[in-house]
Amino acid sequence: MGKIKVAVVGCGSISKHRHLPEYSQNNQVEIVALCDVVEERAKAMQEIYGGSVYTNYNEMLEKESLDVVSVCLPNALHAPVSIAALNNGAHVLCEKPMATTKEQAQAMIDASEKNGKNLMIAHNQRFVPSHQKAKELIAEGAIGKVYSFRTAFGHGGPESWSVDGEDSWFFRKEDAVMGAMGDLGVHKADLIRYILNEEFTDVSAIVETNAKDNITVDDNAVCILKSKSGVIGTLTASWAYKVSEDNATLIYGEKGLLRIEDHPNYSLIAIYTDGSKVNYELGAIQSNEEGKQTSTGVIDHFIHTIKTGEKPLIDGEEGKKSLDIILAAIESSKTGKRIALS
Repeated sequence: MGKIKVAVVGCGSISKHRHLPEYSQNNQVEIVALCDVVEERAKAMQEIYGGSVYTNYNEMLEKESLDVVSVCLPNALHAPVSIAALNNGAHVLCEKPMATTKEQAQAMIDASEKNGKNLMIAHNQRFVPSHQKAKELIAEGAIGKVYSFRTAFGHGGPESWSVDGEDSWFFRKEDAVMGAMGDLGVHKADLIRYILNEEFTDVSAIVETNAKDNITVDDNAVCILKSKSGVIGTLTASWAYKVSEDNATLIYGEKGLLRIEDHPNYSLIAIYTDGSKVNYELGAIQSNEEGKQTSTGVIDHFIHTIKTGEKPLIDGEEGKKSLDIILAAIESSKTGKRIALS
């Protein structure tokens, strides 16, 4: 197998800071096409990475022979573009949330299976060393039975991160469909499923727009989740944490507490009921803050699965289960009822 031919659709911040640099650092990959409705954006990336420039993804799929397509677009476009690429015979790496409805997510999974191509959702939090270590400690029974958790992802909002600033698609319901919940909440829904190795059965939430003016999506949400085995906890997603980002997860068990990404120096702290404490220095979590752009591991894993034929760590089914939690939270907030997940 020669070099894997890659196209990136959407040349905004996520492709500029994550997808394109990580593809270019992988020596098994060749970036052959860049697509964006704003041609200048694609051309700016072409100057760094090469490849042909397109403003229409259908034209790109028709003209190029592609092994991989990265979908780095507004949420509402994730499903249609992913499905088109899968049907065109490409493996697809799609940004989160994978889709905006259960039906769209299922259609993506169906297209992946029908075409025998990998579909992976870019939930980069699973690759963070502290998260992997916490999962390991829980699996080996280090903190015993898990009772509860709290997990949060909050910062001041995408205006400092998105290529369009305050005019970003992130703030428009027609493009984004959901706000902080789709941007940040879905990350934590995926993470807590992964760390605990649990599926969730019940979701209650209050999902509001109370921090930003002139936006048509949510910016502040608090959810209560219950797992199949009875673990309960909170999940918070916010674009209203103006002073500093919060990306912490705390897990409470019968024999101890895990504090994950909750300390400036130690990415994981394990505190046990016998009085002992272990501080882990495991490298920084991926951050949107300037100067903290570490590699996510997502691209290397995805390329590895294509080379080996392995199933991606976050395939379509996994992406859908995490999306289901977010959709249930939004429904709960609208109806004022607790939502049961099937």
